[in-house]
Amino acid sequence: MDYTDKFMSNEHQEQYRSVSESADPSSASPPTPSKSPRSPRSPKSPRSPRGKPGGSPGSPLKNQKSHSGRAGDPKKGGYGGKGTWGGLLDMEDGHVDDPNDPNYISDKEDTKFITRTNEKFEEFKKKATVMVEEYFANDDVISTANELRELEMPSYYFYFVKKLVSIAMDRRDKEKEMASILLSSLYGDVIDPQQVYKGFQKLVHSADDLIVDIPNAVDILALFIARAIVDDILPPSFLTKTMAYLSKDSKGVDVIKRAEKGYLSAPLHAETIERCWGGSKNKTIEYLKAKINDLLVEYVVSGDVKEACRCIKDLNVPHFHHEIVKRAVLMAMEKRQAESRLLDLLKHASEVGLINSSQVSKGYGRIIDSVDDLSLDIPNAKVLLQSLISKAASEGWLSASSLRSLSLHPGKQVVEDTIVKSFKKKIESIIREYFLSGDISEVICCLEFENSSSVSELNAIFVKKLITLAMDRKNREKEMASVLLSSLCFPSDDVVSGFIMLIESAEDTALDIPVVVEDLAMFLARAEVDEVLTPQELEEIGSHFPGSNSLGNKVTQTAISLLKARLSGERILRCWGGGGSCNNGWSIEDVKDKIGKLLEEFEAGGDTREACRCIKEVGMPFFHHEVVKKSMVILMENKNERMWRLLKQCFDMQLITMNQMTKGFIRVEESLDDLALDVPDAKKQFKNLIERAKVEGWLDNSFGTNGTEQDLSNGYC
Repeated sequence: MDYTDKFMSNEHQEQYRSVSESADPSSASPPTPSKSPRSPRSPKSPRSPRGKPGGSPGSPLKNQKSHSGRAGDPKKGGYGGKGTWGGLLDMEDGHVDDPNDPNYISDKEDTKFITRTNEKFEEFKKKATVMVEEYFANDDVISTANELRELEMPSYYFYFVKKLVSIAMDRRDKEKEMASILLSSLYGDVIDPQQVYKGFQKLVHSADDLIVDIPNAVDILALFIARAIVDDILPPSFLTKTMAYLSKDSKGVDVIKRAEKGYLSAPLHAETIERCWGGSKNKTIEYLKAKINDLLVEYVVSGDVKEACRCIKDLNVPHFHHEIVKRAVLMAMEKRQAESRLLDLLKHASEVGLINSSQVSKGYGRIIDSVDDLSLDIPNAKVLLQSLISKAASEGWLSASSLRSLSLHPGKQVVEDTIVKSFKKKIESIIREYFLSGDISEVICCLEFENSSSVSELNAIFVKKLITLAMDRKNREKEMASVLLSSLCFPSDDVVSGFIMLIESAEDTALDIPVVVEDLAMFLARAEVDEVLTPQELEEIGSHFPGSNSLGNKVTQTAISLLKARLSGERILRCWGGGGSCNNGWSIEDVKDKIGKLLEEFEAGGDTREACRCIKEVGMPFFHHEVVKKSMVILMENKNERMWRLLKQCFDMQLITMNQMTKGFIRVEESLDDLALDVPDAKKQFKNLIERAKVEGWLDNSFGTNGTEQDLSNGYC
C-alpha cells in the first residue's frame, strides 16, 4: 500500500491502518478492508478495488466506481453518498445519546424549553384578557389582585399592564379611571415596579398599531402616562429614557411629547390629571386636607399603624402624600407627647413604600418654607423642626441633603456698616428728589443701581427712611410715599421688617412728630388696602410688640381699628387727599368712570398691554374688582373674548389678585337678576365663566358652593 502515504488524507490513513491491524497477519494476499461502520445515514461501503494500486497516476479513491452502476455522489455534508464511505464520525445503528455524558449537548431540550415558555405566555395572555374584562364588569380591585397573584407568573405582569391600558383606551372614561385606580392599587404589592415600567414601554412602542383602531390613541395614551407619573407608579425619567429608544417617525414620540408638554407642564397639573376621567370628583384640596387631619387625629388616639396606612391608601392620592407628611410633622411640633407615634407612622409608611421619598422630602420642604410663620405660634419652631429632621435622617427614611438648609439663628443678611451708612445717605437724596419730581421710575432705577443684589436689610432700611421722611412732611408727600411703596414690589418680608424697624424707633420719632402713632397706623392700614401687606402680616407685626401699653401695640391696634370701619377702603385711600396716586381728589365715581372708559377703548382697539398700563396708572389695587366686574358684564353682553384675555393677562402679571377676582365675580353674581333683563342667558354664561376661572386658577374650587355669603366689608357696589 505504497500509495497511502502519498495520496490519502490523514483520517483515511488512520482508518486504513486500524483495518489492516485487525486482519490475519499470516495471509499473503492483500488484505481486504473490513466493512465501514454503518449508520442510518450511510449505506454499505463497497469492496476495495481489484488490481495493483501502484500503476495509476491518480488517486485510487478518485477513480474507483460503484459495482451497482449508480452514481456515488456524496450527500449533503460531504459524505454518505450511494456506494461511498460513510462519515467518519457516524455512529453504529441503534446508538442512543447519553444525557449523562459530560460532553452531551442537546438542541432538543432547548427547543422543548422555548416551546413550554411560549405555551405558558400564551396561556397567561388569555387569562389576563379575561381578568381585565371581568374587572371592568365587577370593579373589584381586591378580587383582581388575588387572581393575578394566583397565576404566579410575575415575569409576565407587564403584559397585564399593557392589556389593561390598551383595552381601557377604547372604552369610556369610567373604564379609563378604573384602569388607573387598579394600577395604583397593584403597584408594589402585586406588580413589581419594573413590570409596570416595561408595560408602559410596550404601550409606547405599539402606539403605531393602537392608532389604527383608536384614532386619538396618542392623546389617550399620553394621558395614561401622565396619570401614572402623577400617581407615582412611573418615574418622570420614563419620558426621556423611553424617548431615546424611539425612531423619529414613531407615534410613540408624539405620545411622550404630548404627555410632557401637554399635561405635565400645565399649572396645577396634578389635580387636573387626577380628575381627567371624572375620578375624585368630590376630592377637593380642602376635602383631602380635612380627611388627612381626621385620620392623623384618630391615629394619635389609637396608635394603630396598619389602620392609619389603610386610610392613607384609601385616599388614593399618592401625589398629595406630602400633605400627610407636613401635617404629621406639624402635629408632632405642636403636641410633643405625640411626636414618637407620628414619626413611627411616617417611618412605617416610607419603609413599605406607601409614601415615597420624594413626597417625604416635599412635605418637610413645605414646613421649612413656612417655618417663619410657624414661629409666631410655636416660639422654638426652628429648633423643633431641626430635631425632627435629624431623627428622620438618622433612621434612614428622609434624605436631609435634599432639603433647603434651615438656619437655627436666622437674621438679616449681614451687611457692612460702611455700606449701610453710604446707602442711607444716598437713599435720603433719592427720596427728597422724588418728593420734588414724583418720578417713580427714576426711584426704581436708582434703587436697582444702589442695591443691585436686592439685599433684604437694605430694602427694609429704604421703607423705614421713606415713611420717616414722609411723616415729617405734608399730606402730599405722605400720599406719594404710599404710592411709591405700592409700586416698588418689594418682598413682603422686607416691608414687614421695615415697619417693625419704624415702630421700634417710634419713641425717638415721637420727639419730633407727636402724632407718630396715628401716622404710623395710617401708613400700616394704607399698606394693607394697597395690598402691600396682608392681614396676616399685619398681625405678625403686632406680635413683635405684645405689651398692651407698648407703643408698637397701640400702632397696630389703631391700624386694625381703621380697617374694620365701614367703607374703610375708600376712607384710607383718601386719607391724605389722594386717590391712590399723586393726583389728588379722585372719588370712587371718578375711578369707576375711568375704568369704564379704558375698557371701552380696549374693546375697540384690543391692545392688552396698553389696557394693563392704564389699569396700573389708576393706582387703586384694592378697587380692581371693578375691572373684573365690568369686564365680565361686557363679555356676557357682547360675547367679546378680548375681555377674558385682558383678565388673564392682568392675573398673570399679578396686577389683579385672586382676592380681587373673587370679589369681582361675587359682584357679578349679585347683579345677575338685573343683567338677565338684557342678557337672557346671563346665569348660564356666568356658570360657564366660573368653571373657566377655576381652571385658570382665578377662583378657589369652593367658589359658588356657599352662594354669596362672603365678607365684603371693604367692597363697593
